[in-house]
Amino acid sequence: MSDTPKIAPFLWFDDNAEAAVDHYTSIFRNSKKLNVTRYGEAGPGPAGSVMVASFELEGQTFIALNGGPIFKFNEAVSFAVNCDTQDEIDELWQKLTEGGEPGQCGWLKDKFGLSWQIVPSILPELMQDAEKSNRVMQALMQMTKLDIQ
Repeated sequence: MSDTPKIAPFLWFDDNAEAAVDHYTSIFRNSKKLNVTRYGEAGPGPAGSVMVASFELEGQTFIALNGGPIFKFNEAVSFAVNCDTQDEIDELWQKLTEGGEPGQCGWLKDKFGLSWQIVPSILPELMQDAEKSNRVMQALMQMTKLDIQ
């Protein structure tokens, strides 16, 4: 039986996959770099540079590829991070927006162009309550980084 997950997000980077993996594994506490495969003399990338790197963030396996400038990230795909405390929201928001840009309603783009949603884990519960959900949505629409209060 293989340790390879059945489904893993596969992230296409131009030439900075290793920097991205190092960045993400430095941000999330429960993370690690798993495997790195480097280009050999036959290329197509520079010999010794990363071709593919796998890594884990909070139990989720990701794969990063240095595939060249052909494809770019966009907001059609994002990673939602459920946070239990405002301190966790604040910390992840600060680290992931560094060199990137904030968006609306807890969304941000990091310095590699990857989109993230930094959200309180209580949000689904608040949205299921018909009485509260309208007030919650109105409050969310006014925020960039989400404030649990």
